Amino acid sequence: MDAASRRRAASALNRLGLGARDGELAQLGDAPGWALAQTRRPAAELGVFDGLPDSLGYLRKEARLAQERRAFVRREAGRPVPVGKDGKPVNPLLRLYVQTFGADLRREASARWHLAARTGTPFAERLVRFWSNHFAVSVDKGPARLYAAPMEREAIRPHVHGRFFDMLLAVEQHPAMLRYLDQAQSVGPDSVLAERADRRLARRADGRPARRLGLNENLAREIMELHTLGVGARYTQRDVTQFARALTGWSLPFPRELERGGVERAFRFRPFAHEPGPVTVLGKVYDQPGEDQARAILADFAVHPATAQHLAAELATHLVSDVPPADLVRHMAQAYLAAGGLLPALYAALLEHPATWAAEARKFRTPQDLLYAGLRAGGIDPGDRPQPWEGLLMRLGQPTFMPRSPAGYTDIAGDWIAPDALWKRVQAAEALAERIPRTGLDPRALAAAVLGPQLRTGTGLALRRAEAPEQALALLLACPEFQWRV
Repeated sequence: MDAASRRRAASALNRLGLGARDGELAQLGDAPGWALAQTRRPAAELGVFDGLPDSLGYLRKEARLAQERRAFVRREAGRPVPVGKDGKPVNPLLRLYVQTFGADLRREASARWHLAARTGTPFAERLVRFWSNHFAVSVDKGPARLYAAPMEREAIRPHVHGRFFDMLLAVEQHPAMLRYLDQAQSVGPDSVLAERADRRLARRADGRPARRLGLNENLAREIMELHTLGVGARYTQRDVTQFARALTGWSLPFPRELERGGVERAFRFRPFAHEPGPVTVLGKVYDQPGEDQARAILADFAVHPATAQHLAAELATHLVSDVPPADLVRHMAQAYLAAGGLLPALYAALLEHPATWAAEARKFRTPQDLLYAGLRAGGIDPGDRPQPWEGLLMRLGQPTFMPRSPAGYTDIAGDWIAPDALWKRVQAAEALAERIPRTGLDPRALAAAVLGPQLRTGTGLALRRAEAPEQALALLLACPEFQWRV
């Protein structure tokens, strides 16, 4: 392998992938071809999701838990609050929640760590996680807590290699997004449901204020601003409101419907909550009935030039540099539009452009990227307890599925480089180094194997001078070359 091919191979594994494993760099060969092949087939799942509940299963468990909680509250009314060994009050309702969902949540987290460490299709896996962050759901909002991980495997993974519209629709109809952005509470002001509620309110004689039903624009706004057109597109507040009207009725099964049985989907369209009549969005009139109205708007958004530009810029920023070349973004957007919104065309346009493989292309590893790369470089088995890894991410500032904003986690180096953050990375490197198997290990050979031509002379010298293998491994994982996806 000549020097240029070796540099591209290192970039493919460390910048486009999740980090090189020992031996991968020497075997890679055609780096663009390696990455392109992964845009044509689903990301490997390695059976890690087998047996996990789907979103409908989680909704059913929630409905049963609500019944158990009501029964518990009735049964325990008037009794003293239990106290733990530390003398502090124990929340028995929280205990019920943990008993119901704790094992599932641990398995959801563990599955993602195993994929990050073991997958043989790391570029495809990176694409999954890019789109999952693009359609961000933050689990610090309680009603969405159970559904962020299922959304990734149900709405993102199946569509990463297909049409963007299919992924977009699956995401916007998923319980995670419907709950996170409060869409389930959105009711058309002139819908049958709103009129009935108004009549009930009018009959009230107790004088208490009542919450009226009406539009919630959160989902409509974030679809337009973050998921499709982008913040710079030329749309107005009226467009957002009109789109929100079209989205009314997009909801979830009620607990009583789940209890009765016969529910087959975690999405439910409610005609009585839908705002009747046509809407006008971006100058186009949509007069489709019911659920089809918002679907038609999403279909147009998916192939809008502003969406093509927005998606191309985000992906190029994630994979190439914090300020990607305008020519690269334009090339990707044109390819996406020419293909009618097929995502493989977007990926192929990025991979065929010389800017993707230029020597100056680089990205600073986010905390998640750093831990993924450390697991892969060290051949570390994440095990069945995700808590240590999740704890490391919490300390590094990027807990899983918790960006605290619909915009997702930032992808810009300046947002992750600070003295305190860099010191925590050194500590994380030490923690990772302790878990790397020692059998037959040569830290200097490992550094050359995973960093390739990016390994600097000074780092190699520091590794040779290390007093113990543990120190050498920590130096490798903390060195500047390892902190960057180059």
